[in-house]
Amino acid sequence: MTLPVTPSDEDLLRLTMAGDEEAFTSLYRRRQSSIYRFALHMSGSRPLAEDVTQEVFMTLIRDGARFDAERGSLAAFLYGVARNHVLRRIERDRMLVPLSDNGDSDDAVMVDSLMAEGDPLGDLTRNESIAAVRGAVLALPAHYREVVVMCDLHEMSYAAAAEVIGCAVGTVRSRLHRARALLVEKLRATHEPAHAATPARCFA
Repeated sequence: MTLPVTPSDEDLLRLTMAGDEEAFTSLYRRRQSSIYRFALHMSGSRPLAEDVTQEVFMTLIRDGARFDAERGSLAAFLYGVARNHVLRRIERDRMLVPLSDNGDSDDAVMVDSLMAEGDPLGDLTRNESIAAVRGAVLALPAHYREVVVMCDLHEMSYAAAAEVIGCAVGTVRSRLHRARALLVEKLRATHEPAHAATPARCFA
């Protein structure tokens, strides 16, 4: 079946459900990286992120007919499936394989996304290492972590995040406000002791 010049996600899903492998490949290439990064930022585990991404698209193949465009976008549907898988895996696998201490492009994007001029979180993020910022995000309770990942790291609107989570927009807004405050506290806690423990040095 011939694809439109710029098919929507819904076009690609409809063709996928009709057995068009090219449509599924196009949809996978379009959405795979964002789903993977969401799972990675939520879990801190690359193996888990890879597993969740695979599970999301297997679910789409198996249960794509359950998608209802009147209830939201396909992207929100995919994030919602990913969110459910990640939260189940985090609950089941308490000991996750942490990310290595070597920064990569995903980590750099995380730090850059949290920066904002004239904002306490942005100011702290600017002064902290990637590892400290990543650790602070992963240390948040899951319901706060997910709004930071969606709204700050993936730049979703409050409405889109609320659609994924299945809550009111006001709930997303209040959780994000609290999550940012918690991040400020966590980054300050890691920043200040490090400076206090470092003796002053004189350089010639």
